[in-house]
Amino acid sequence: MVALGLRRKVSNRFRPGAETSLSERDQRVVWRIAALLLDYPTEQTLGMLDDLRAAAETVPGPAGTNLVSCVDFMQRTPRIELSSLYVETFDLRRRSSLHLSYYAYGDTRNRGMALLRFKNAYRNGGVTLGDHELPDYLPVVLEFAATTDAARGWRLLVEHRAVVEVLRLSLRDADSPFAPVLDALCATLPELDTDDRQKVAKMAAEGPPEEAVGLDTYALDPALNPQVDQYPQMGERR
Repeated sequence: MVALGLRRKVSNRFRPGAETSLSERDQRVVWRIAALLLDYPTEQTLGMLDDLRAAAETVPGPAGTNLVSCVDFMQRTPRIELSSLYVETFDLRRRSSLHLSYYAYGDTRNRGMALLRFKNAYRNGGVTLGDHELPDYLPVVLEFAATTDAARGWRLLVEHRAVVEVLRLSLRDADSPFAPVLDALCATLPELDTDDRQKVAKMAAEGPPEEAVGLDTYALDPALNPQVDQYPQMGERR
């Protein structure tokens, strides 16, 4: 994921969420490291592990400790074994997909409209996303938030807070060594509210849908509805 196709780095000031004690800098560091650790373990990424560990050690509290835990695991695991575990964890298990819209829409015709929301956020952030990856891929969202547009990236994560929690719980249930990365990510986001908890329970019980009908595609298509990119501000509840 080193070459994401994200161009024109933008420096947007933003206020860290009121519900996290991490600074703006710490949030960005967590997102940047998490983006790399959650992407497929390429030789280039594995060559960066010493630097990633050093950066993670600068993040205070459990967030930094959790990132270091995953880096340590990756450093002591042979590449072939690590690659196999990654594919088994994120590519072969429906409940631990890294594609955020998959949890709500599965592989249905309505998912395409949901993906436009992510594309619209990137476009409004002044960047172009390459064609090699779906825009709802969590490492891409994290990379966007960390290096390009922290405010819009944070809002995308907040809007999908329940999905991130389902992924975290799935990895925890599987005792995955990648679970601490999700713990670190959640430390940068607001606590779950009542609506979030209901969504988590529903998604955990039912899993991604196989088919969906009756969704309002007008509300999801940014070309038809410009309000699709209106997210809560940093520190606000939805």
